[in-house]
Amino acid sequence: MEFSQEDMAASNRNPLYQTLGIEALEASQGRARCVLRPKPAVCWPFPGQPHGGILFTLMDTTMAWAVITLVEPGQNCATISIEVQYTQRALGGEFVCKGWVVYRAGRMAYARAEVKDRAGGLFATAQAAFRVIRVSA
Repeated sequence: MEFSQEDMAASNRNPLYQTLGIEALEASQGRARCVLRPKPAVCWPFPGQPHGGILFTLMDTTMAWAVITLVEPGQNCATISIEVQYTQRALGGEFVCKGWVVYRAGRMAYARAEVKDRAGGLFATAQAAFRVIRVSA
């Protein structure tokens, strides 16, 4: 499934992305890229440092975008499990997450993600399992 810039813009208007500061930039052929510009409210307990759960959500979101580029119309995905490794304190105003599908078999997909700053510093990595599901009308 391919997503137009209009599709991406519509998704970026959802309340979760708006609250956290997430923007989905691109998703195609099993790959996705999102950016986090954390709002001050999610930088807790340290100012300027987003909570680890925000980076977790960024990676989950980005990997899910990568997975749904490979599903059929009328399908979506649900996260089954995620394992996250935080490599250093996430300081800075903008974080880029790249996610990609490493394997797809039937109704299961496996993906990985990395969160870096614009200079290439690595802050977190993740790997996850997703279940491909039917979306009821």
